[in-house]
Amino acid sequence: MQELIINILLGVVILTALILLAVIGSRKNGMTKKQKTIMVRILISSAMLLGLQFLSSEMFSQLDEYLFLSAGRWMRFILYLIDYFIIGYDILKKAFKGILNRRVFDENFLMAVATVGALALAVYENGDYLEAIAVMLFYQIGEWFQSYAVGKSRRNISDLMDIRPDYANIERNGTIEHVAPDEVGIGSVIVVQPGEKVPIDGIIVEGNSSLNTSALTGESIPREAKAGDEIISGCINMTGVLKIQTTKEFEESTVSKILDLVENASSRKSRSESFISRFAKIYTPAVCYSALALAIFPPLIRMLAMGLSADWGTWIYRALTFLVISCPCALVISIPLSFFAGIGGASQAGILVKGSNYLETLSKVKTVVFDKTGTLTQGVFEVNGIHHNEMENAKLIEYAALAESASSHPISKSLQRAYGKEIDRSRVSDIQEISGNGVIAKVDGIEVAAGNDKLMKQLNIAYIDCHSTGTIIHMAIGGEYSGHIVISDIVKPHSKEAVSSLKAEGVEKTVMLTGDAKKVSEQVGASLGIDTVYSELLPADKVSKVEDLLKTKTPNAKLAFVGDGINDAPVLSRADIGIAMGALGSDAAIEAADIVLMDDDPIKISKAIKISRKCLRIVYENIALALGIKFACLILGALGIANMYLAIFADVGVMIIAVLNAIRCLYVKKL
Repeated sequence: MQELIINILLGVVILTALILLAVIGSRKNGMTKKQKTIMVRILISSAMLLGLQFLSSEMFSQLDEYLFLSAGRWMRFILYLIDYFIIGYDILKKAFKGILNRRVFDENFLMAVATVGALALAVYENGDYLEAIAVMLFYQIGEWFQSYAVGKSRRNISDLMDIRPDYANIERNGTIEHVAPDEVGIGSVIVVQPGEKVPIDGIIVEGNSSLNTSALTGESIPREAKAGDEIISGCINMTGVLKIQTTKEFEESTVSKILDLVENASSRKSRSESFISRFAKIYTPAVCYSALALAIFPPLIRMLAMGLSADWGTWIYRALTFLVISCPCALVISIPLSFFAGIGGASQAGILVKGSNYLETLSKVKTVVFDKTGTLTQGVFEVNGIHHNEMENAKLIEYAALAESASSHPISKSLQRAYGKEIDRSRVSDIQEISGNGVIAKVDGIEVAAGNDKLMKQLNIAYIDCHSTGTIIHMAIGGEYSGHIVISDIVKPHSKEAVSSLKAEGVEKTVMLTGDAKKVSEQVGASLGIDTVYSELLPADKVSKVEDLLKTKTPNAKLAFVGDGINDAPVLSRADIGIAMGALGSDAAIEAADIVLMDDDPIKISKAIKISRKCLRIVYENIALALGIKFACLILGALGIANMYLAIFADVGVMIIAVLNAIRCLYVKKL
């Protein structure tokens, strides 16, 4: 009766697995050749095992009467052995290679020893070979599902980041030619037709179109682009034909940097991954020696100290069961997969994480420090007032634009836009940029100073305070004060929501650091709900402030700095975790940062924290699940309560559950 129940249960389990394999295999889902081969072996072995189970031991014993002594027994053994090798030869091969390479203690060795030992016991006792083969079969089914799940997650991530262009179009003699993107030099004009990916960063010189940036930013809303606009590689041109003059080589373009960040992310291990690697190196040899002790010492104690029979078979069986249970597959596979999937899920949302260690650090952030310009504000400055000027407004703007012509700062750009004419650099000489204060230059031979009140004080020039809100550019021409220009920045639409959502996520302190005037900075900070504002800072002052904040935070809490400009690179490097606004941020900031937000939207900061915490939660769930069930089953196995079937559940079942749980990290749309 017991044998019948076991056969029925075995049949149900195998048939369920076969149906799942058949359903998955019938789809065009990109299975690898290796996965297809293993699936065929599973099907053959399962059919053979089910067939052998219907042939009872008595039927084989009858052969002894017609042939010779023990013929049926050996024929039965050979048929089961063939089935065992069909399903398990690769595991035996890997275990043997591991022994030769002095990497003995892995899951292949444990499975090989346990199943070969079970077969040997069955031969010795003329018992049932079912357990050994079923354990190997279930293990291979579990490995197949694990391999399929990991492969699917990798394909999902590859699909999300499928932004590498295959070619670039160059127009020659009126015809379009396909060339490799890395063959296109700076300043070349490329043609991007509807449906094609933009291969290289550049400026649109002709045409207008809608761009699909979802692979870069995670946003589904198309962006409009026209002549004169900058365009980054990786976007998909949706409507019109664009001619783009390249401003970077392919290796330095956005698409190449993104792919490099994603491909190298797995090389930076988190503390959890490092712990699991160290744990497995100690744990696996420990359980092997424990299993050996379980097989030897109890029989010796029974025989020598208690005067009982040794009962070697029982204790060897318990030791083999102990080995099967002990395989650390669930931990070794699911933990790195959780982080890998978390990085992929973040990429889907337009958040590039350079490594799983940064994902782990981000989950512990309690203080977020913001740069202002370009981070919380759009960095689009506009001249909206000219006060106390001693000359015409247009003339004052002209002097300011010419003096600032060598600077790439957003304020300088706004003055040049307000001037509205082409800058004649031959009129400008002796340019001195005073870091954090302004600029001094000669325009048409006349000394022009443009900057904040600190610059005026430095030059001993009396100035007039402005009561308007904005950045104030005081002008001194020929050593005389000539008035001031009011320039205002625009706060990003989601900045206030970003700050409030960070506090909702448990961030205890928000800080803003800026070189802007105190009055403007405090007004922006108050409107956004920033806790602390430090203004009128030089780049070196920002680093010092971050140093001070790092000293005052609690030991386990982490500090994140969010910035976009080249001046922010030192601060990004010094913070526990640096977050760069990537799409418009400088290359230096992106290189120095640990996390890059592709669409410059500060609301993504709280989303990144949510993703990191979800990923870490799943990692800890998998660790608790795997270790909890492992140790419970190890105790049951040592006491003889757990058999091989429970052992394989503890190994393969927990591994499948952990892997499926890890893949949840990929899905972040509902966060």
